[in-house]
Amino acid sequence: MTATADSLLLDVHDLHVEFDTPDGTVKAVDGISFGVPAGTALGIVGESGSGKTASALTLMGLTRRDGARVSGAVYFEGRDLLGASEHELRRIRGDQIAMVFQDPLSSLHPFYKVGAQLAEAIHAHRDVSREAARVRAIELLGMVEIPDPRQRVDAYPHELSGGMRQRAMIAMALANEPRLLIADEPTTALDVTVQAQILQLIRRLQRELGMALVLITHDLGVIAETVDGVAVMYAGRIVERGPVRTVFHAPEHPYTWGLLGSIPRLDVARERPLVPIAGRPPSLIAPPSGCSFHPRCPYVRERHRRVDPPLEAVPGDRGHAVACLLPSDQRRALWAELRKGRTPAAARRGAGVEGGEA
Repeated sequence: MTATADSLLLDVHDLHVEFDTPDGTVKAVDGISFGVPAGTALGIVGESGSGKTASALTLMGLTRRDGARVSGAVYFEGRDLLGASEHELRRIRGDQIAMVFQDPLSSLHPFYKVGAQLAEAIHAHRDVSREAARVRAIELLGMVEIPDPRQRVDAYPHELSGGMRQRAMIAMALANEPRLLIADEPTTALDVTVQAQILQLIRRLQRELGMALVLITHDLGVIAETVDGVAVMYAGRIVERGPVRTVFHAPEHPYTWGLLGSIPRLDVARERPLVPIAGRPPSLIAPPSGCSFHPRCPYVRERHRRVDPPLEAVPGDRGHAVACLLPSDQRRALWAELRKGRTPAAARRGAGVEGGEA
């Protein structure tokens, strides 16, 4: 997605989030920048520990209570969120910006009925009667396609299935018609069929209500039909960013290739194995020198161990940027070989690319 700063609903610039621990300082987010225009959807993708959730919680002002050191700039409708007081954030949070968390069972209070919790979310930002809040709660449950909303409004969370609880959490997030919805792994622990239903629901509501959406996930396959743009995170940084079709069909970072290679596909032979990414994510306390992905990269060269690649525009691809020291023509040649089902070693030979020293 490309847009000027003035046209962005959410504008994040050089965001850093650090936590002090007994073992050292964790650089959970290490200088990320992205923008979300009003009414559009951005997917943030990466393995566990890549900084996705820490980024989202910081946007909501929720890392303050954990003693995080935060720097950079985050603007929502031109307002500085990092410099806002806790009182200002409480007015924005749940009203203009809302979040759906990973685990609906732990996010909903087990001792209160679903309708009461929806009503509380409404009362926090709207001066309405108890009856009006109940009517709105029933309307919201119907909006997220929960059957028999007039009966379900009086149910306790444990009386609902996992999918229904997640729908109730979405309803709570939408209670005050926010301008921006952040959904953090909203399909975790749900079966595949329910996952698809939840994603379709989020996308439909996002379009109907005209919200902007930030969808956080570890699975590139989850966002294929859900978002407009993608930011791929690794070790606290964005290593690739661009329109969803470009990142899926012409990715240029080896980490993105690894994520795509681990997704089951219907257009390849069933016998072709999934290819996991070798190695483990790096420590965020003592990250590797140079390119953070170099210990796991099949195409690494000696200079990659010393030089930290910046996120730079891909020649000829509008809105597409990548942080990789390989020349763009070599990256494209390697991806063309990988799409044929070649191993990284065979892809290097086929593309005429040196490397593979890791």
